[in-house]
Amino acid sequence: MKHLAILSLIVLQSTLSPKAQVLKNDSMTDINGNAYRTVVIGKYEWMADNLKTTTYSDGTKIPNVTDSILWTGLTIGAYCWYNNNENNANTYGALYNWHAVGTGRLCPNGWRVPSDEEWKYLEGAADSRYGSGDPIWDKFAGRGFDAGQRLKTKSGWSFGGSGTDDFGFSALPGGERCSYGRFFIMGKSGFWWSRTENDSTSAWYRNIIYGVEDVNRLIHPKWMGFSVRCLREKK
Repeated sequence: MKHLAILSLIVLQSTLSPKAQVLKNDSMTDINGNAYRTVVIGKYEWMADNLKTTTYSDGTKIPNVTDSILWTGLTIGAYCWYNNNENNANTYGALYNWHAVGTGRLCPNGWRVPSDEEWKYLEGAADSRYGSGDPIWDKFAGRGFDAGQRLKTKSGWSFGGSGTDDFGFSALPGGERCSYGRFFIMGKSGFWWSRTENDSTSAWYRNIIYGVEDVNRLIHPKWMGFSVRCLREKK
């Protein structure tokens, strides 16, 4: 009976936390020709890098807004580079407001910005204690046990706050563009939009912090600037 219980636990854990398939290099390309790594985690294929396109999938240019005051009043899609420095693009990608996400044209054709529910699935797939579908993922703010630690890169986070990157997701601390249009907390925290609105002025996003093992599920105004990942059903 003891051996049967152990076997059942192993089977259950493998069901709750599927391992990623091999990381694929340059397997997805955006309309600007930028190539991205991708990784299959459970039933989805995710970008393993932050998006850095400056053009919507239909060929329309996305406005690059550098002015801080203008940024905070935007109601149309826009992007920027952290500190308005394009040298940050290769590592951290771009920061987009939610209005760019809300067009449905930010990701390459066949890909999409993950919904709040799809983020929950990823968190459950990555966490070693709470699997996908566990009600803990419906909670607000920090939830789970160690999903954040297992999704973070093995280096690049401040003060020894890097992760184990068990799934090849390679989450990096790209920072944000927040109140007064200022750039904040690169190296210490990463922020990623979901495509799910909370109301007409705010939307759901995810946040991972250095030295913290869980993942935050929060709401912020749509004009804020966060990183973006894209996903699709695995092939």
